[in-house]
Amino acid sequence: MFPVGPVSGCSLFEWHARRLLAARDRYGAAPTWYIMTSDTNDAPTRAFFAEHDHFDLGADNVRFFTQAMLPALDTSGRILMSAKGALFLAPNGHGGTLAALAASGSLEHARERGIECFSYLQVDNPLGRPADPLFIGLHLIEGAMMSNKTVAKRDAAEKVGVIGRVDGKLGCIEYSDLPDELRNARDASGALLFRAGNTASHMLDRRFIEELTGDGLRLPWHVARKRMQVVDESGATIEVDGVKFETFVFDALGHAERTVSLEVDRALEFSPVKNAEGADSPLSTRRDLTRMFAGWIEAAGGEPPPTDEHGHPLVEVDPRFAEDHASFRARMPARPEIRRSGHLYR
Repeated sequence: MFPVGPVSGCSLFEWHARRLLAARDRYGAAPTWYIMTSDTNDAPTRAFFAEHDHFDLGADNVRFFTQAMLPALDTSGRILMSAKGALFLAPNGHGGTLAALAASGSLEHARERGIECFSYLQVDNPLGRPADPLFIGLHLIEGAMMSNKTVAKRDAAEKVGVIGRVDGKLGCIEYSDLPDELRNARDASGALLFRAGNTASHMLDRRFIEELTGDGLRLPWHVARKRMQVVDESGATIEVDGVKFETFVFDALGHAERTVSLEVDRALEFSPVKNAEGADSPLSTRRDLTRMFAGWIEAAGGEPPPTDEHGHPLVEVDPRFAEDHASFRARMPARPEIRRSGHLYR
């Protein structure tokens, strides 16, 4: 629900919905959007979509399902409590998407609709493309079970997993699991040896997910150590170091006989909102969006847009208007509609 549109202020959900609407207009087929929630945000998420009339996608084409929650422990191995008589529960990680698709009946729903592949992305990345014809096409041509997109890491310290081989099988090594000597290792050209940063953008064959979840989720557990707000024996709220257990969707790569890894331009496809400030923050994401749009305008022969107080171009291109430079250039003769102090192409 976070506002991310640099001019319109539209939410992350609406931004992704507009990309799906653009795909619907492009191909003449209504996409089905499967959205995983948790027990804590399921009701407000459904209400938000209902309030916005499911962003014109049609209520029948938006399906919500919830992931499982697990107890968390303190560093001594004791179960944490959220209130007297109530366990502290944490989501089981994005790998829980696969198990939840099966448990919720969403895989069966997809099968009934004739859906053969899922395009998976994280909601925090507005540059993610859920209907990328190149990525989908490569996945299908290769007959891949699971595919992934990568970007070159900014530096060795960037907190993203990297694509590599784990015990001889393709996989993603989480940044916290990569030893310092490997994290900083360089190849003969001086580039990072492990530089293929995972963007959490995947294509997954539906039958592959069915195989992975047929007898319980076949993914390993990971331990995440975080500060957690819980209650003590007296019922007082305290903050402690805790341990929760997660599965990661990218671990499914090791089970796939055929895969595609596609490196993409970070400036065009990866700018998540994860932090309050600095890198991967709302400010950096809006900056990356507007720089991309301004580049389209200048490449198409248009005048540079005005800038804001941070020196960032004040412009937004609705994904329904254009999703890349080529489609923007084709529609450039259209007159831009002016909104607020910047340009909003709709």
